[in-house]
Amino acid sequence: MSELRVETIDIILPLHTSEDKKAWSYAAARKLKIQRERIRSLRLRKHSIDARKRAIKVQLRLEVGIDDILPPEEPLVANYRPVKSSAPRIIIVGSGPAGLFAALRCLELRRIPIILERGKDASARRFDLAPILREGRIVEDSNYCFGEGGAGTFSDGKLYTRAKKRGTISDIYQTLVAHGAPERILIDSHPHIGSNLLPKVVMAMRQSIIDAGGEVHFQSKVTDFLIENNKINGVITADGKEYTGLGVILATGHSARDIYTLLDQKKVLMEAKPFAMGMRIEHQQSLIDQIQYHLDDDTPRSEMLPAAAYSLATKINNRGVHSFCMCPGGFIVPCATENDEVVVNGMSLSKRDSPFANSGMVVTVEPEDCAAYQKEHGVLAGIAFQKSLEVAAKEAGGGGQTAPAQRMTDFMKGKLSNDLPDSSYHPGLNPARLDELLPKWMTTRMNIGLKLFGKKMHGYLTSDANLIGFETRTSSPVRIPRDPTTLQHPEIAGLFPCGEGAGFAGGIVSAALDGVRCAEAVSAVGVK
Repeated sequence: MSELRVETIDIILPLHTSEDKKAWSYAAARKLKIQRERIRSLRLRKHSIDARKRAIKVQLRLEVGIDDILPPEEPLVANYRPVKSSAPRIIIVGSGPAGLFAALRCLELRRIPIILERGKDASARRFDLAPILREGRIVEDSNYCFGEGGAGTFSDGKLYTRAKKRGTISDIYQTLVAHGAPERILIDSHPHIGSNLLPKVVMAMRQSIIDAGGEVHFQSKVTDFLIENNKINGVITADGKEYTGLGVILATGHSARDIYTLLDQKKVLMEAKPFAMGMRIEHQQSLIDQIQYHLDDDTPRSEMLPAAAYSLATKINNRGVHSFCMCPGGFIVPCATENDEVVVNGMSLSKRDSPFANSGMVVTVEPEDCAAYQKEHGVLAGIAFQKSLEVAAKEAGGGGQTAPAQRMTDFMKGKLSNDLPDSSYHPGLNPARLDELLPKWMTTRMNIGLKLFGKKMHGYLTSDANLIGFETRTSSPVRIPRDPTTLQHPEIAGLFPCGEGAGFAGGIVSAALDGVRCAEAVSAVGVK
């Protein structure tokens, strides 16, 4: 019997043969300089598309079984040992990716996580999206931002991150797969779950937490912190209940403005930080496909290709202008958290088969850009600036969650659009002068940036694209500081600021990684 030899190699194939396993084996044999008959099995480890030129290539990383068959892999399953009821308790405020992954890590470290979530579970939360879309009415603690899984649950589920040095990303992916995410996320270079699949994943994670002895409390909005002698001992929820523990992981996300206000009232140190605001831009997906895949007019993309994405960035007069959270084959959704505002964001389903492509198109906002709000709002000036644009969008939209919009070319010419192209935004659009609603310094930079992007992507600059107001919740304008070693707040012992809301993450994966780190840090507090 031949002895198994295992090799991992990278190969590049033309698009049309990239899914042909016979082509894989021929390419692998050439790469390894062996006879093809010696290759007994192949396993795909990584998949990425190189569409920089008209002749599209696919890069594959293969695990190759030589002279014998690769052994089967054990399926990824969620298996958390129950924690004793006498174990230390850790309070986690928020059930987004930071909170959920913090809770799972707590269980592994033999601690009891107590998650307090202001919103509802994912199933009930879905019903609360209906009044937003049909009536333009926000359920203020259960919406696209608040509830089980956080803002990511119904906002696409992109897993790409640049946070390569902040933890083992593969562990995050494997945990998601163990809870029902598609195994494909372990392979794709830009993995994506989809807003239709994410709710089941986060519900499975919740069940793992409960089964192992953790607690998850929905509709449990934190309204006060139990702070004494510069140490936090727990929190109080809106129904008057007190929860105490070894420490408090504050993982509320970037839209829990009442938490920032509470911290400010209690004189807990916070810092203003840069963020970004702008609009959602929406094209026909077929146009983006043509540009990115170098297709002739009216030539559809190959069924072997996903809906094309893009990433654009430049710097104009010391401020960044860039695309954000690009959603190929996606939808624009209303993401306000109060009824006096309009906020837009993007999402995609797992198939990414909508006829529209959308992306945030935003400008960097530095703390000094919020100077007009600093006298009244202090460190929360950036939030006041966000809110002012959201209220302006509500008024310009004309009611409900109807959003103000402008043709891309009309925005650049400074004129009102007589009509608007079709859009995926369900509550509807109302023509408005977004170029006047935004501050002049933002409009000027946006104009220059869009012209540059139009030169980089020929056809991108078009009258058939909508600009929709406003994309304001790209990240938190506030950072809740922490010691780089202990991850505790520098002035409040036992308080562990975490994830996007604290200013330490930007997206599902980086938030999850930060949740894991904070769980390890707070668990270490009880180690003698």
